[in-house]
Amino acid sequence: MVLKTFGWAFGFTVLGLALAVLYDGWTALGVVAILTVLEVSLSFDNAVINAGILKKMSAFWQKIFLTIGVLIAVFGMRLAFPVIIVAVTAKLSPVKAVQLAVDDKDRYQQLVTDAHPSIAAFGGMFLLMIFLSFIFEDRETKWLGWIERPLAKLGQVEMLSVCLSLIVLLIASMTVATHAHQHGGGHADKAQTVLTSGLAGVVTYLIVGGLSSFFENRLAAEADAQADAEVIPPGEPRETKTGAASGTSGKGGPSLVAVTGKAAFFMFLYLEVIDASFSFDGVIGAFAITNDIVLMALGLGIGAMYVRSLTVYLVRQGTLDDYVYLEHGAHYAIGALALILLITIQYQISEIITGLIGVVLIGLSFWSSVLRNRRIAAGRPRASDLA
Repeated sequence: MVLKTFGWAFGFTVLGLALAVLYDGWTALGVVAILTVLEVSLSFDNAVINAGILKKMSAFWQKIFLTIGVLIAVFGMRLAFPVIIVAVTAKLSPVKAVQLAVDDKDRYQQLVTDAHPSIAAFGGMFLLMIFLSFIFEDRETKWLGWIERPLAKLGQVEMLSVCLSLIVLLIASMTVATHAHQHGGGHADKAQTVLTSGLAGVVTYLIVGGLSSFFENRLAAEADAQADAEVIPPGEPRETKTGAASGTSGKGGPSLVAVTGKAAFFMFLYLEVIDASFSFDGVIGAFAITNDIVLMALGLGIGAMYVRSLTVYLVRQGTLDDYVYLEHGAHYAIGALALILLITIQYQISEIITGLIGVVLIGLSFWSSVLRNRRIAAGRPRASDLA
């Protein structure tokens, strides 16, 4: 199972490390290895979130995620994205941006760093919307009930997550504007850039996430209608016609129907935007290790392959069903990453801190899930364990 799932990642690792050695010797191999570890540590929560979405999709769209999705993740976000950012911000053609990345690596790194405020604002606001939408939803399973119960009640207020996100964005842009004013206004337009990019992040979430949810809900409703139209044998209770046939869990839970068509397409787009948002900090953080675009693409690309394989492994093993708090931990890590991205608009934060926060939160949620399973197996569950 492990070899089948991670086979492509293992093969890409061997190929990537070999290319690194051929490109710049054994030192390059070490750089690529470090970048791979950086990408995996920063994106483990990404794999958990992706798995929660991917398990709803049909086998066909899961394959699309593993083929076209990998190409977008590896070659699009880890190789083309930094070049496109430089081309747009420096008003260069893509060809000249590539030449700059090869011939003047320091200048290329500086241009990517200059583009960080807009990147961080977009990614930070998109991820913040994901976190707030999760935490304000009333879920049967709660990890930190003392926090999640009152927040779920607050979530009944319509558009609360959008309002809070916009407040956070205003605070971030005003902080940038105040700092620019105190330092002579050298970057007075930076606040406008942050505001515009942050709004784009919120709008992107509302459009892509909203369309995905709309078509998913419509698919589930059609499945329920089809099940209701079936002929029920005399004497058989109507309530038993649930589960896979009707697309519900039999307990009022979420649909079990594999999402296809338009719903799967927009869900796929949603996954790709999530991956893009998670990759921002990895791409920017990679410049702390190297400004060589080739080594950066190899290291981050290998890491992206492992994240993709881990996503599939979690889906096929049913890990999220066995360890029910993992999604909670991943979403808390998303919230932390969103705030960190917004803070890095003005202040520098080590990638080690970013990676550790995500690992610790997911680790705690995994251990809480293990303890819950042990209590249930021992016949001493808490009330919250059975929710």
